[in-house]
Amino acid sequence: MDVLRLSLRQLQIFVAVARTGSTTGASDEVALSQSATSSAVNELERLLSLRLFDRVGKRLQLNDNGRALLPRAQALLDGAAAIERMAHEDLDQAQSLRIGASTTIGNHVLPRLLGRYLGQRHRQHPHWQSRVMIGNTARVCQAVAAFELDIGLIEGPCHEPALEVSPWCQDELLVLACPQQAARLLEDLGDGQAVPVERLAQAVWLLRETGSGTREAADPVLLPLLGGYRRSIEMGSSEAIMQAAAQGLGVACLSRWAAADALDAGRLVALPAPWPPLRRQCYRVLHRDKQITPALQRFWATCSEYPASA
Repeated sequence: MDVLRLSLRQLQIFVAVARTGSTTGASDEVALSQSATSSAVNELERLLSLRLFDRVGKRLQLNDNGRALLPRAQALLDGAAAIERMAHEDLDQAQSLRIGASTTIGNHVLPRLLGRYLGQRHRQHPHWQSRVMIGNTARVCQAVAAFELDIGLIEGPCHEPALEVSPWCQDELLVLACPQQAARLLEDLGDGQAVPVERLAQAVWLLRETGSGTREAADPVLLPLLGGYRRSIEMGSSEAIMQAAAQGLGVACLSRWAAADALDAGRLVALPAPWPPLRRQCYRVLHRDKQITPALQRFWATCSEYPASA
């Protein structure tokens, strides 16, 4: 058996320096002096016979070797932390999870999933923490790729090669307008007849920002048919867009999940669109080197039950 020369402590110091950009900044995190932290980094580089950082003044920036090592080191540290928790906690006790969700899922689906996942667990155990980050699809994928999150639930395609992407559930995108604008767009049309493309092309479009799952799913269908958005207002949240649409500022293409309450209340109307139903695939994303903890396994299983759990 080969004798291991590396220690988890060395990898912990390496990760802290990579995160802070200096041995001075990392020394507080790892409870060492600056000189001891610097020596530990030098010893790790000596053992590996690799330079891991570029020295730029007092800053340490990861080079190609360091960037290749970082996810592997973080995965080993995550695994070691899971082992320590197993030694001190009942395996049935909930463990910390860092969950990311793109905006529509985070606002309208994730609360149900968390309710199913937690059950009574958070009342039964005194030490339980979880963190949820809600952002657009691109931001969630970046955070999972950087090990800032354990799992991501996204509405659009993932462009991060370090992530495993698993198809999950589907959402439907609807063309929405306030009742008054819907009546104008449907004027002189028979019941159930789709709004002509020409009328939609002349409308003001209320759009999510580039990088959102909604925008990435809608643009490939809408842009070729409309010839581009001739008049548009871009907003950073579906809720703002729905409020603007309800005020008659324009039409929007949004998730049925997001629009459900506004449709039920009659503030918005779903317009019959001149294209087939527009559905988008939602995904679960994990880092390829992520250690799967019992808590993450349970949350993954809860997600697999959706929409049965809705």
